[in-house]
Amino acid sequence: MKKAIAVIILPMLILCVCGLGSCKNRSEKKVLKEAELEQVDSLQSEIEKNVYPLPTSAEVIKMLQDLEVGYMLGISNPVENARKYLTSASKAISMGSYGADLSYATLYNIQQEVINYLDAIRSLAADLSMSPIYDETLYDKIRDNFDNKDELVNVLTDAFNNTYAYLSENEQQSLALLVVGGAWVEGMYLTTHVSEAAYQVAGISKVLIEQKKSFDLFIDITKPYLDDANVKEFVDKLDPIKKVYDGLTTSLTNQNIIDITNAIESIRNQII
Repeated sequence: MKKAIAVIILPMLILCVCGLGSCKNRSEKKVLKEAELEQVDSLQSEIEKNVYPLPTSAEVIKMLQDLEVGYMLGISNPVENARKYLTSASKAISMGSYGADLSYATLYNIQQEVINYLDAIRSLAADLSMSPIYDETLYDKIRDNFDNKDELVNVLTDAFNNTYAYLSENEQQSLALLVVGGAWVEGMYLTTHVSEAAYQVAGISKVLIEQKKSFDLFIDITKPYLDDANVKEFVDKLDPIKKVYDGLTTSLTNQNIIDITNAIESIRNQII
């Protein structure tokens, strides 16, 4: 889980909070220390709740670029689909999906696709009251850094972080998780469809194994929210990839990669 903010802030919180008990007697200190630890745990949970929990799709697409995989036209979620997402849950999932597609187009410098996906995301963001995150300045930042892939990853990651934080801070954690889930599925779909036969791409196995860690983490962080019908429905749809991943070790055969590809395709067909 991305805990960069927590790593910076928590030590300071601990020092500040624990310093409050320095003048108390031993018994008072013990009681105070227990309260302090509970306070720190609560603060840590609150901080982590607002931090995007997985590697973003921009970081995943960057892995593909590092493998020198070319851009495949026609594999992204068509922007025309944006108008068919009517519920808040479907809009959140699709924001995640289009976020992955935006990352794909951006890091491969497909400028018209960048504009198209930004427009689609803006439309969904407006419906979810998040217009400021995807305003014109985001495209300006992307345009100004087309030749700097690392900075592009930072720009896109900031957008994902801001989306997740906004939803979390506004008591919409379930929608935040659906954004993350949609992005993960689309990122996996792009990863497994960058070639007619993904298993022939050197290094693809490592990327898919890394994504297993992300999947396991996603399943873990959704557990407290499974009483939400939308989260439960989404997690249930992930069962095909769960079955494949549960049987894997630290290396993949060609058949494993084919099974992952088929599982992700079946899931993606249900959510886009």
